[in-house]
Amino acid sequence: MIATINAFEPPRMEIAKAARPPYRAMAALDEAVELDPSLRDLISLRASIVNGCAYCVDMHTLDARKRGESEQRLYAVAAWHEAPFFDDRERAALALTDAVTLVGDGHVPRPVWDEAAAHFAEDELAQLIWAIIAINAWNRIAIATRMEPGIYEP
Repeated sequence: MIATINAFEPPRMEIAKAARPPYRAMAALDEAVELDPSLRDLISLRASIVNGCAYCVDMHTLDARKRGESEQRLYAVAAWHEAPFFDDRERAALALTDAVTLVGDGHVPRPVWDEAAAHFAEDELAQLIWAIIAINAWNRIAIATRMEPGIYEP
């Protein structure tokens, strides 16, 4: 018999109010990243799926839709390896997102790095890394504090 578990919990705290200076610093880091918004939507959604962050999956899906991203591509981010809807540059960014997000599973393999470096100039690659770092930090904040999915409005 399989037990049914309701993992939803009410929010634990409003971290933005409880620790304003670090929250503002995190928001400033996020805003400092200069990356194509549609690519950033894809990597933010992918990292959030990998990390299991319901709040961020909801948020980045809504943001991407508002910017005109197709439903088909949004759904396919979860299985991007098998989906034909992404170009080589997006695939390189998604692969790097997976590697950095799951850094404990083998660090960032050289072939993943080399593929990303082949599609992004050094300054773009640096921005991509910062974007991946930022979304992973936001995922951890949202998961730890149980930010409530469904309340974000773009």
